[in-house]
Amino acid sequence: MSKITPLSGFPELLPDQRVVEREVIASLSRTFELHGFANIETRVVEPLDRLAKGGEIDKEIYLLRRVQAGSDDEDSSPDKTLGLHFDLTVPFARYVLENAGKLEFPFRRFQIQPAWRGERPQEGRYRQFTQADIDIVGRDELPFHHDVEVMRVMVEALDALPVPALSFQVNNRKLIQGFYRGLGLPDVTAAIRVIDKLDKLPADAVAQLLVDQAGATPEQAAVCLELATIRTSDSSFVDRVRALGVADDLLEQGLTELSAVLDGCAPVVSGHVTVEANLRIARGLDYYTGTVVEIFMAGYERLKSVGGGGRYDALASDGRSTYPGVGISFGVSRTLIPLLADGVLAGSRSVPSAVLIALVDDESRAASDAAAAALRARDIPCEVAPSAQKFGRQIRFAERRGIPFVWFPQPDGTHEVKDIRSGDQSVADPQTWTPPAQDLRPRVVTADEQKEQPS
Repeated sequence: MSKITPLSGFPELLPDQRVVEREVIASLSRTFELHGFANIETRVVEPLDRLAKGGEIDKEIYLLRRVQAGSDDEDSSPDKTLGLHFDLTVPFARYVLENAGKLEFPFRRFQIQPAWRGERPQEGRYRQFTQADIDIVGRDELPFHHDVEVMRVMVEALDALPVPALSFQVNNRKLIQGFYRGLGLPDVTAAIRVIDKLDKLPADAVAQLLVDQAGATPEQAAVCLELATIRTSDSSFVDRVRALGVADDLLEQGLTELSAVLDGCAPVVSGHVTVEANLRIARGLDYYTGTVVEIFMAGYERLKSVGGGGRYDALASDGRSTYPGVGISFGVSRTLIPLLADGVLAGSRSVPSAVLIALVDDESRAASDAAAAALRARDIPCEVAPSAQKFGRQIRFAERRGIPFVWFPQPDGTHEVKDIRSGDQSVADPQTWTPPAQDLRPRVVTADEQKEQPS
């Protein structure tokens, strides 16, 4: 048999790592549901003509076909070519159009699913990855206050996660479009694309691109770069922008909206999650029309953003109605896999079992099974030892799996339970005994907590 080698870009987690991912997804889901967001799951494939829009992502789309598909097969025709979705926004737009008559608007949705991109694998970028998205979508109109709401919900959701500090860097496309228009730039769209390169190129190179691609004068390019340096945690950015001497109605609307986002998030920000106005954030996708946000993780700036999103006034249209929306996506795999690899996060154990029921001998397996059944009836995860080895070996078996308690059925029908971390052993009744809450289920432990655990 040939040697099995890992398939690059398709990460698989070990059981204790999967504990972390599952707990993070459960925590996100709880927060989203507390705010009234309904969960949906869309199919993993979409027609290629819906996925491919002539952008850079087109070359990364995975196609789906049957190995034995014939030329006369219905699915083999060009208009039936299917591709795996590369994000959750494209399938969500189709879902809204397809089910508009059955949905109540504004529709509040969260979705946590894998996506696929055929890009070069590297840290934080995978060919298969899980994303968590929230969106609010309206029919024909969506009031601005939903921009603030979506931002607050995601701030709360990420604040509950045991990850390093996160920073929401927020801007507004109306602000930058209005500023460039008021400044007199010939090509505002090109200017936005160029400014978005500031995290990859030095400022003088970006200034030259503004001249070459957006038609700016060197003086205009300098003012654009000055705007991009403005970064504040409160609404003081408004005065700094106005001090640049550019006037435009769209600019004023953008300033007002961005101030409202910062003010609206102020009650929920913490030392763990912050929200700042950063006027260099542009988001490369053309469909953003208002609020835009990028999320960064402290100590992992090399990953670039671990989440992002914003307002889009034309998520989808059926010719009669337009469906504007606002949403944010958080990269679950992009964030967690580097943290797991670095040992920043881990699962407290690799199995769900909180208790191992010891086996005295093969003839007494029924008694051990009965004890396990009594514990499970009260939602205590447990398992019976696989074989009747010496108790010392059974305890070491539990230790290797991270199981904190070993249960010993006694010959007289009583029971004892041992905390194998402390060595404490006491009489216990399977009808009433319960482990401490922190031991009942596997949980996420941080690097500091791992150091505190007894070896």
